[in-house]
Amino acid sequence: MRLLLVEDDVLLGEGVQDGLLDAGFAVDWLQDGEAARTALSTRDEFDAVVLDIALPRLNGLQLLEWLRSQTGAHLQDLPVLLLTARDGIDDRIVGLNAGADDYLVKPFALGELVARIHALLRRAQGRSGNDLCWRNLRLDPAKQSATLHGEPLPLTAMEFRLLHVLLANAPNYLSRTQLDDKMYGWGGDVESNTLDVHLSHLRKKLGSDAILNMRGLGWRMGDPQ
Repeated sequence: MRLLLVEDDVLLGEGVQDGLLDAGFAVDWLQDGEAARTALSTRDEFDAVVLDIALPRLNGLQLLEWLRSQTGAHLQDLPVLLLTARDGIDDRIVGLNAGADDYLVKPFALGELVARIHALLRRAQGRSGNDLCWRNLRLDPAKQSATLHGEPLPLTAMEFRLLHVLLANAPNYLSRTQLDDKMYGWGGDVESNTLDVHLSHLRKKLGSDAILNMRGLGWRMGDPQ
């Protein structure tokens, strides 16, 4: 799943980006609100936004208010977690009333940030628990673990990320561009056959009918049976 991190503090931004990458997310990091507004208005691959309030050019609350004023459902409903150094109750109320889904005060533990992001994504996908289930497969994004028929399923980091994206978007088809956008950040070096290799490996581990492909539409998980 792909996140947009908007944070102008370089040390904090680098640390958070690295931590979120280690947690299995694709992460794009911007350092001002205007750049973030441009990215959000021109791209639709983000699944959630981690947004600092004190930003140059356009602050986080202004960006959030713009986001919630847009007519496209993807922007209006995009999960947003606010980061701020202000811990007053009035500040939290202002942020939540502006449309934030959650609020985290600096300094914070990276583990808590990751847990809150997973909670936001669960709610956005209409799930009450962490597990994404399909047939005899269970995938836990928070623990980055998967089981098949109750046994641990060995997956590479990119296989896990691809499977997570397919399960989270089932039963919809995703095109090659959509899958690449969900799996890689802007700086990601994607070779032309990388997706096909990961899809082939997943089919070998899950079964030949696990992932369906339709010309012109893309790929999706097979019927749950």
